[in-house]
Amino acid sequence: MPPSRSPSLCLASVSPRRRELLSQIGVTYTVAAADIDESVRGGETPRQYVTRLAREKAMAVRRTGQLLPVLAADTTVVLDGVIFGKPRDRADAIGMLGQLSGRTHEVLTAVALADAHAVKERLSVSSVRFRQLANEECAAYWDTGEPRDKAGGYAIQGLGAVFIESLQGSYSAVMGLPLFETAELLREAGIPWWDHP
Repeated sequence: MPPSRSPSLCLASVSPRRRELLSQIGVTYTVAAADIDESVRGGETPRQYVTRLAREKAMAVRRTGQLLPVLAADTTVVLDGVIFGKPRDRADAIGMLGQLSGRTHEVLTAVALADAHAVKERLSVSSVRFRQLANEECAAYWDTGEPRDKAGGYAIQGLGAVFIESLQGSYSAVMGLPLFETAELLREAGIPWWDHP
């Protein structure tokens, strides 16, 4: 068993999914929540929005005096150019799932790394196709509790996986942290993953 290493970065997220994914590639980290306004700005495209939020989360934690590099991410679901955030309530979640039913939507996940020198980011774009969903099925899914804090009202790594007919892109990005893009940022910053220098 390798010796435990000191944290190499701070993850600006309390998401258990992002923590799990970062641990999966052997990165040691601490956690700090990023408190920012997640409202969409006028004229902002979904890609600009998700990238800005990832950057702002990283910078918000960095400004608290965090000395470690700060990694942050943001995920959003987009259908017909409309951003689907976390559902407000049961009716909102059922409505979202109904719109996604039988269609292909985009999942945009931006990841940003802020250190003493700069903030760099990467964007992952995936396409997810849902099978046709019955309204009763969407309601039953809400009742499981899973959709409540998920962009688009579903979790690919959970019970919502049964809705997904196909995926083109990054499974880890749809979960909330694109590992390919994350590893690129870490490599550029000289931060190791698994025992990779």
